[in-house]
Amino acid sequence: MAASSACNRKVLELRQALAATRPTFFAEPDSGSMRDKLGPVRGIEQIPWIYDAMCAFAEWQGMRRWREWLARGARGRTLDLGCGTGRSLRLFPSEARPVGLDPSSDALRRARRRAPEISLVRASAQALPFRNGAFDTVVSSLVFCSVPDPAQGLAEVRRVLRPDGRLRMMEHVRARNRLGSRLQDLIQPAWTFVAGGCRPNRETERVVESSGFRIQEEGRRARGTMRRFQAVPVPQESTRPEKDGIATSP
Repeated sequence: MAASSACNRKVLELRQALAATRPTFFAEPDSGSMRDKLGPVRGIEQIPWIYDAMCAFAEWQGMRRWREWLARGARGRTLDLGCGTGRSLRLFPSEARPVGLDPSSDALRRARRRAPEISLVRASAQALPFRNGAFDTVVSSLVFCSVPDPAQGLAEVRRVLRPDGRLRMMEHVRARNRLGSRLQDLIQPAWTFVAGGCRPNRETERVVESSGFRIQEEGRRARGTMRRFQAVPVPQESTRPEKDGIATSP
């Protein structure tokens, strides 16, 4: 009995030591179950081997260059938001210290095999488990088409980014022409159900700009309904709204 008690004390001491050495940029978990935070996971995009096959085909068509551009511009502590099966994790330069995040445990298992040396976190884009200003760069590749509340997700991205940080994104967006956008609207309900949440008709660039980011022109590209760009947080103004063209101090 005494030996058992001593063993239990040592296990408790070990757990406390591990808890004390957790990286400081991870936030404390709040209340609520992981199931509540992640929501339902379903659809072909959540089946890793199908997702990888779809990505491989898209990369063969040219998306690989855009994925490399996203990773190449990362610096410092970097969050690969929605890393999926980890196709970008090995592309980051030595100047970046990446952390992969995804809501799918199946995808993260495949990502672990691809990049065993990189830290991976299972969580939702709408509830990032990191402290404010934890990252210098956030990279997002074909993610915000599937985030249930993109404005909330981008608010979380802004929160965990440093004021001088950068958001690098690749997304498919709403078509510019009327026929294309009407077709997207028509297929959206069925496609969202089959794909597991993807919405092909989102105006993601507009949502990014309305969420407190400024999209930079350098490196910005458009190809059909695909977009890539880098955005930076807009400094929060400490002045009141302008009156007759003149900003007044509080």
